[in-house]
Amino acid sequence: MTELSSGWRLRATTAALVFPPLLHGVSLASLTRWIERRPARSTPDAGADEALLAGWVDRLLGRLPGPWRRTCLKRAFILYYLLRRAGRPAELRIGVRRDPVGKLAAHAWLVRNGQPILEDGADHVGAYQVLSDFR
Repeated sequence: MTELSSGWRLRATTAALVFPPLLHGVSLASLTRWIERRPARSTPDAGADEALLAGWVDRLLGRLPGPWRRTCLKRAFILYYLLRRAGRPAELRIGVRRDPVGKLAAHAWLVRNGQPILEDGADHVGAYQVLSDFR
């Protein structure tokens, strides 16, 4: 598949418009509970190419202003939602580490079978101490 289907583009665009502002005012635990209560597909949707979904979300968040602007948490949360809707297992992880000068840094990413997914340079996530893990 070379192009994301129009249905998945619409789902991803809607999620990219709705979830980022919510992440500013609603607890992450509440939002993930809402997602977990929604029924996931019993069989994975073959039309939901994960790399194409991630690319679409990255482009959207890179173009939107203010509360929609791309952060790792917004990106990971939107993809977590979309993958679950597509019937694909994924965990949302949030971790912290000290950078080389001792400053605290946080990061959010997705994991499947213990391995980071849809993450550029995924080897860096091993440096983070996981604080939260949403399944």
